[in-house]
Amino acid sequence: MAHVSPQPVSTDKLAEARDRFLAAQSVDPTAVRKPILASWWRSRQFNVAADHIDLSYLHDPDVKGTLARAAEPVLRHLHEALDGQPISIILTDADGVVLSRLTADHDLERRLDGVMLAPGFSYAEERVGTNGIGTALESGGPAHVFGHEHYAENLEIFGCAGVPIHDPVSGKTVGVIDLTCWRKDADPLMISLVKSTADQITQALMTAGSQRDHHLLQEYMRACRRTGGIVLALGNDVVMLNDHARRVLDPSDQSALIGHATEALARQHPGAVSVDLPSGAVARIFSRRLVSDGPFADGVVHVKLTSSPVAVTGAADVPAPRTAMYLPGLVGSGVLWLRACREAEALYDASEWLTLEGEGGVGKLTLARAVHQRRNPAAPFHVLDATSAGQDWATKTRRELLDGKGMLVIRHVDVLNARQVHALASALQEARAAHRQEELRVAMTLNRKQASVDLTRLLRFFHGTVELPPLRHHIEDLNELVPFFLARLSQQGRLSCSPEAMQLLLRHNWPGNAEQLWQVLKQVVQRRRAGVIMPKDLPPECWSVSRRLLSPLESIERDAIVQSLQDHDGNKVRAAEALGMSRATIYRKIHEYGIVASGS
Repeated sequence: MAHVSPQPVSTDKLAEARDRFLAAQSVDPTAVRKPILASWWRSRQFNVAADHIDLSYLHDPDVKGTLARAAEPVLRHLHEALDGQPISIILTDADGVVLSRLTADHDLERRLDGVMLAPGFSYAEERVGTNGIGTALESGGPAHVFGHEHYAENLEIFGCAGVPIHDPVSGKTVGVIDLTCWRKDADPLMISLVKSTADQITQALMTAGSQRDHHLLQEYMRACRRTGGIVLALGNDVVMLNDHARRVLDPSDQSALIGHATEALARQHPGAVSVDLPSGAVARIFSRRLVSDGPFADGVVHVKLTSSPVAVTGAADVPAPRTAMYLPGLVGSGVLWLRACREAEALYDASEWLTLEGEGGVGKLTLARAVHQRRNPAAPFHVLDATSAGQDWATKTRRELLDGKGMLVIRHVDVLNARQVHALASALQEARAAHRQEELRVAMTLNRKQASVDLTRLLRFFHGTVELPPLRHHIEDLNELVPFFLARLSQQGRLSCSPEAMQLLLRHNWPGNAEQLWQVLKQVVQRRRAGVIMPKDLPPECWSVSRRLLSPLESIERDAIVQSLQDHDGNKVRAAEALGMSRATIYRKIHEYGIVASGS
């Protein structure tokens, strides 16, 4: 096997090439290998910080999964063969999350801990840039990265070689085996050794999985012969659907059904369950589990469609639409959103007092108002907001509970203190004792994560809870929400959103949910009242993919960076100079705020 030199050019030329690349200057193509340069470009597109590594712990490693169990004896044998050499043997999953790490050298282990190359952290390229693990995953083949070839300067002291591990049945990438050592100790034999180790792990996976997959295939074929209906088989990395399933189910129903079937097989006592599909159809699922070790269970699932689109409760023979438009003032066709709408209606019809839970801005009050307007539009609709609770708030609430009619929504109960919670619980108890459920529907909205006191005393009066999903979990609904909001904010039809601007909106995480989207579009409409909204019309917050709400000071800084990048056609060096920032600082801030590259 031909060996690949770990040092194709001098380290000085490579270091200079890396500095020029980070400064957005031209790079001598002979100074850096093509795979590394391609990875640098990807790292830049991922907005990876080059001057520091700051990773979040993702989850406990799946040490009982098929990959970890098959690889364990191979890795132990290699660890013993290396006999105390300063080389770390690292196994990751398909997302670059480290599952295990074997290191004989204490100094090396300490430095790896310092850069968070440890179990539970991901070394995907999108998180740390060019490295043996992430670059092997992105390229789909062997990758060796030495010294200054790393994108993050904290990794320049290391040399590493990684090879993807593929499932022997499906061919899908299931992980990476990586060898990491000090840069000075890097040897061209590393890539050969890691390839050999990957082959051994693949063989171990084949031995462990062939019998299991063969058994699943036999049971699936047997089920297909016995029934003409819908049949699915789910394995560790295998999903099989028969022809009938593909004919009668559209792609969205197929995807949803696979998710429901996975959940059914994971239950302790699998049995028949009924589920709603995105099209409105109801599916009856009969699951039979074959193997249950690891995070997923193998099994065969039979499905019967018990109805076409589901009728709305209380409106006989009227099929439920695929969007929430049948509730006044609402749009959206995401599965989680429609489920919340249906659950709220069902609880209202059953005269149940309900709790609407979710993050701020998801539409809890809007949903309560929509359900009431559809079911009982002539009756009063009252709102009491706990955020404005004064000295007489408890008295007002008690009066509404005992004398009010229609629907009462008590908002933001998570802000109440212990004394206020006690007073509200007493009023709810009094209303219950007076049998007010028939005359008055009561809904309570809260964000449980924000509550500073125990709300158990309140929740026991509300037998139904509806959890509204954050906008990022049904982001596809932006395609309906944006034109809907624009129609309300401007004369209908005069303002539309370009595909480019919509793409930016879809990439945003919307930590403030639908309320944040509404406020953003209000800003846009103030500047553009007709025509087509282009990316440049969107406020700076839409040019970032931050997963949290920023403080006012952070928002000002983010907006200044976005504006400077736009003023300088995306050139980060010139933008940093205009702001009085160092090059390293603007790279770090762009990564921290998730700012999308502008100038395109």
